[in-house]
Amino acid sequence: MKIPGIKLLDIYITKKFLGTYIFSIILIMSIAVMFDFNQKVDKFMQNEAPMTAIIFDYYLNFIPYYANLFSPLFVFIAVIFFTSKLADNSEIIAILSSGVSFGRLMRPYIFCAGLIAIATFSLNSFIIPPANTTRIEFQNKYYKDRSTNYERNIQLEVEPGVIAYFDRYDKPIHTGNRFSLERFEGKTLKSRLTAQRITWDSLYHWKVKEYMIRDFDGLRETVTQGMELDTIIPIIPSDFMIAINDCEQMTTPELKKYINRQKQRGIGNIQLFEIEYHKRFAMALASFILTLIGASVSARKIKGGMGLNLGVGLLLSFSYILFQQVSSSFATSGNFSPFIAVWLPNAVYALIAAYLYRKAPR
Repeated sequence: MKIPGIKLLDIYITKKFLGTYIFSIILIMSIAVMFDFNQKVDKFMQNEAPMTAIIFDYYLNFIPYYANLFSPLFVFIAVIFFTSKLADNSEIIAILSSGVSFGRLMRPYIFCAGLIAIATFSLNSFIIPPANTTRIEFQNKYYKDRSTNYERNIQLEVEPGVIAYFDRYDKPIHTGNRFSLERFEGKTLKSRLTAQRITWDSLYHWKVKEYMIRDFDGLRETVTQGMELDTIIPIIPSDFMIAINDCEQMTTPELKKYINRQKQRGIGNIQLFEIEYHKRFAMALASFILTLIGASVSARKIKGGMGLNLGVGLLLSFSYILFQQVSSSFATSGNFSPFIAVWLPNAVYALIAAYLYRKAPR
């Protein structure tokens, strides 16, 4: 049976959903910017940050990054707020009494969640990473430098059967100390280069200094020594100099390529990159899960009114974010698979969403 006015109802809910979502972003991000500026203004002035850089390099990139990061929370707040208002005004009761099922009522909600999920994934994957580069460079220069300047005990597979080792590498001077490069055929060591220092020039061009090369042919050994040698080694410092926020500056295809490359080279400290990769997909699905939870919780008219619905909704949304952060920290420490850590909160809250949907008014 075709119900009169159903298209108008879809448009009405869509406008309410997206309007409240955008309004909540504007409101909360305005407060966030004020708090952030008050916290950092002394550092900005101390380091003589130009006002144009503060506005265009930092805050114009700060706003989309954090708005997108907390997009699931904004979705939840929007759904809870306007659905509670509809229920409080008895509009939900009137809609269901007119013959519209709760499942049909959810269609515009899911449509809006889909738009937000696509926007969130697109921003996370292609637009925000380049903007993060500008924002992080500004922070490192004018607020607090969190870049990685050196690493110790670096070991990686340069190519199949070729293992490189640095005792220490200093990024500012592009120089490594006590370097070795070993080439194996199967389990047999065929050659070994050792050097007191190695300097990166450009791309794969390196200079080894105070070096010794030992070539093995059965029981025979040939030794070559020298003070300096130009050589090509297919690694660059970014392969092993990993900063905390490097993953935020890569597009999703770049992130996937980097993870695969590091795994092939035997580099183990890439949990943050794997978490970031899976999180970009999980956040898109979270929009649907939290929309379903929010609508199911707030569609029923209760004595506590909108305030109680908002309280329950905020409790659920913050518990979701907390759950996500805790599971991610376990993955970072190596106790959890990054895939499980990122997707476990979605799996748990998908079950909660299914339960609440079944209990929603019909």
